Amino acid sequence: MSAGEPDRISSLVAEELLASIFGEDLEGCRVTLDEVAAIIQRTVDERVQQDTRLLDTYDTVVSSIHQLATPPESARGASPEDLRSLLGERLDAIRTITTKTIEMSARVKKERGGGASSA
Repeated sequence: MSAGEPDRISSLVAEELLASIFGEDLEGCRVTLDEVAAIIQRTVDERVQQDTRLLDTYDTVVSSIHQLATPPESARGASPEDLRSLLGERLDAIRTITTKTIEMSARVKKERGGGASSA
C-alpha cells in the first residue's frame, strides 16, 4: 500500500458503508468503493499522524521528567541549602512540564470530541 492508497480495512469499511446505503448490490451508487475508501484512508492517515505526534510529545515529557528526577553528579557534595534550591528548581520545572501536558491533553480531547477533563 502506498501513501494515500486505501488499505484493506478502509476498503472493507467503504464496502459496508455503501452496502448500508444502497444495498448489497450497490445499485444506484455513483461512487466507487475505492473513492470512498480513499476518503476513509485519508482520515485514518491523519489520525495516525496526530497519534504519532502525541506519542513523540509523550516521549519528550517522560524523558524530561526522568532527566529532572536524576540527580546531577555535582549534587553529591552539595550543602543542604544547595540541594533544597536544586530540588525547588526541578520541581518547578516538572510542574511547568506537567501543566503544559495537561493543557495539551485537554485540547486534544476537546478537538476529538471527548471534552476536557478536570485536573
